[in-house]
Amino acid sequence: QVQLVESGGGLVQAGGSLRLSCAASGSIFSISAMGWYRQVPGKQRELVATITNGGSTNYADSVKGRFTISRDNAKNTVYLQMNSLKPEDTAVYYCYLDGWDGTYYRRSWGQGTQVTVSS
Repeated sequence: QVQLVESGGGLVQAGGSLRLSCAASGSIFSISAMGWYRQVPGKQRELVATITNGGSTNYADSVKGRFTISRDNAKNTVYLQMNSLKPEDTAVYYCYLDGWDGTYYRRSWGQGTQVTVSS
């Protein structure tokens, strides 16, 4: 099994910054992509950003130019630098990993970390 541990969430004022981290451990044979989703109560989970094993990135239109995803392959860790935060960025942020665990190719999820942006 793959375990994902997120950190870095919290409360910040609008215009501020936060950096989320997600460290993967366990049965990781190969990783094709890692990234972040976010979810607000009562709404569907929304893709925020992804980064492939080759370093290609993709962002939701709502965060382009403000958020940056990066990855440390040696540490199996993905980061999300969030700048110019807005109240509408408030959500629980979930890290995910797409990869091969030696038996299955699957998506694994972290437990989520709360980000709250006050106006």
